[in-house]
Amino acid sequence: MRTPLRQQLLDHVLSFVSALRPLVEKIARHDRDLAKQARNAANSVGLNVAEGLGSEGGNMRVHIERARGSLLETLVALRLGQEWRYISKAEVDAVASIADSLAARLYGLARR
Repeated sequence: MRTPLRQQLLDHVLSFVSALRPLVEKIARHDRDLAKQARNAANSVGLNVAEGLGSEGGNMRVHIERARGSLLETLVALRLGQEWRYISKAEVDAVASIADSLAARLYGLARR
């Protein structure tokens, strides 16, 4: 069932991935393993959000919390790429602002 709230959350995840993609591509030029880890973590965000939205009660919470953990993992991968100087702090900060608002939404949803 499609609800506006669910669609907004999925759109938020997709905008995060869209902003993340060019950074992961830059990282991949220098470190394929780190880029793969970031991609896998970002995919896990979307897939766990979708699975959580299709679940109820405790199962929903588990998937939403996993999505939040994967979101944080993705951000750390970006910060590592920054520290290795594959990408700039400004690039990471732009994606981090999207991730922070998404993390807050996921936290709120998991606490319902």
